[in-house]
This record gives sequence, structure tokens and C-alpha cells, in this order.
Amino acid sequence: MLKPMSKLKSKPKTVAVIGCGIGRSHIAEGYARLPDQFDLQVICDLSQERLTTVGDEFSVPRRTTSFDEVLAMGDIDIVDICTPPTLHFPQVMAALAAGKQVICEKPLVGSLHEIDQLTAAETGARGRIMPVFQYRFGNGLQKARRIVELGLAGKPYLATVETAWLRGAKYYSVPWRGRFETELGGALLTHAIHAHDILTWLMGDVVSVFARAATRVNDIEVEDCAVASLVMESGALASLAATLGSALEISRLRLCFEHVTLESSLAPYAPGDDPWQIIATSPEAEARIAKALEGFTFVPSRFEGLMAAYHQALETNGPLPVTLQDARRSLELITALYHAAETGTAVALPIGKEHPKYGGWRPGAATAAGR
Repeated sequence: MLKPMSKLKSKPKTVAVIGCGIGRSHIAEGYARLPDQFDLQVICDLSQERLTTVGDEFSVPRRTTSFDEVLAMGDIDIVDICTPPTLHFPQVMAALAAGKQVICEKPLVGSLHEIDQLTAAETGARGRIMPVFQYRFGNGLQKARRIVELGLAGKPYLATVETAWLRGAKYYSVPWRGRFETELGGALLTHAIHAHDILTWLMGDVVSVFARAATRVNDIEVEDCAVASLVMESGALASLAATLGSALEISRLRLCFEHVTLESSLAPYAPGDDPWQIIATSPEAEARIAKALEGFTFVPSRFEGLMAAYHQALETNGPLPVTLQDARRSLELITALYHAAETGTAVALPIGKEHPKYGGWRPGAATAAGR
């Protein structure tokens, strides 16, 4: 749980946001709500129109189309990368080499080989890399996480995870979307990745994956419908379903443990928020859970919660709220899902350098990287 931010009196960290699409949400929901912790000094985007619109909206003093120019700014502490997925790896590497703290949107990179390279580059670097999983933040999910962390949930049994969103022609009119070469994937990678991260955050690692994927909603290369069956390291079973053709948009997780069943809210883009159902299997378990949640401190949703926790980690040099290990686990599951869907076979995890998809899951991606 976050400590009260009022105890932290240091000078705000200076920030540059690269990419004003989802980057605007980082600003509006995160930095703009935490002015004592962050000072947004720079935005960078190839579109002059976006630079003007977002820059004027949030009174950003410096605006540029040059990423290299941002990296040369000695007064910038944090570079927040919100560009299309294929740019993430080179931009994160460059920002790390420039001595910056680095935040990067999902998917962090396009292969396990690349994330292993980032992990090696971070070792000994001045800054650290925080991948973005903002859906972890919100009052409901944080209560569920506390119950699991304290061992009150007991043995995990079964989970069901649904990502039912709606995306159509307007969404895919953006040139880099809908193509493996530039978006890297579809519903599994770009959309359901959040709910699947929450699953593993609460229920642990995956050891086996079977999946089916299809393109049924849009005229695109990447998948927009998928289902999967997982075996967790604990022995628990999980089912995943994702579609971009749902008229009613929801994100839903239901996790059944020995002593409690946890079910998320249905909010498609804030499943961490209350109300979460926390249903104990006995009066004794209910009493233990109630005691554990006494005095629970409210946790802000999405980017506000993530960035508040991030600032605290920077101040204390403590663990980042989302780590490279978290991102690798997410990308390992992605790799297994795509390989299982492609081959029609179950895929075992963990995935190492010898795996044919270690160098990337995209069609035609190099398979020998790191061998």
C-alpha cells in the first residue's frame, strides 16, 4: 500500500512525454494530478497539431518533434515513452544510455530477446525502466492483492478472465494499427494484456498454454478474437477470452481461491476500481479478511495510482511498482499464446533462448536471436 505522499518533500521530478496519444492520458490522469511529485517540462510528437493541442491544454513549456533533442536535455529526469510499439526498444535503450529514468507503455518490446537485452542494459545504468500496467491500480484490486499477499486467500483453484471491447474501422484507420509489423499483435497483445497481467499478479506464474486466435471483426492482419486455457504453476486452471467485437464493453476477472472468491468490477478500462466482490468461504475467513483490510488507505485509479507509487519508489530507491520481471512474464505469456495458436499445440513455460519464438512472435520474426 502507498505511504502518504505528503511525507515526501523533495523537488518534483522533471518529465518529458514522448508521444501525445496515450501520452495525453499519462499527463491528464497522472502528472497533472500530482504536481508536487512531477513537473511536466517537455512533450515530443511528430504531429505539430498534437503538440499544440496537448501543450496548450496542460501549459507545457517545451515542445519538440525530435526525440534526440529530448535526450540531450540535461534537466530532464524522466523520459516517458508512449510511441507505437516497434519504436519502444530503440527508444528505451537510447533513453537509458542517456542516463534517464524511463517509463514505457505496453507492450514494452516485441520479443523476449529484446526484454532480456533491456534487463542487461539496465544493470549498472543510472536509471531504471518502469513498464506500464496502470490497470493494477484502483481500490478494489489493491484490496484483492493485499488479501493474496497476506496468504489469506489460500490455495488457488480457478480463474476466468474476459476482455470484451469494441474496436472498428475508425480505430484501425491509424496506419500503424492492425499490422504485425507495426502494432506487433492484436487483441491478445494490445488489449487483453492488462487483464492477463492482473491474473498473473494475483495468481502467479503460468506453466502451460493452449490457445486459439482468429480475425473476425475487422479487416486487419492481427487477431481480434481469442480464447485460451492455462495451467498455473500452483496447479490452478484459468480460461481467457478476448474480443474486439463486443457491443457492451467489459473487463472481468473472477478468481476462486480456497478461502475467498474475488471478482472485479466490469469497468472495461478501470477494472482495478471498486466495487470488487470479496466473498469469503466461511465466517472465519471473512473475519480474517475484514481485519486485514482495517484502515485500508485509498489507492487512486490507473495512472494516478501508478505514478504516485512510481514517485515513491524513486524517492526511496525501492522496488518499482511495475518491473522488467513483470513485463517479461507478460511477454512470455504473449509468446506462448501466439505460438500455441499458430501450432495448435500446448506450449510449456518458462520460455528460454532455445524456443523458436524467443526472437519474436510476429510472422517472419527472427527465431535464432540469442542462441
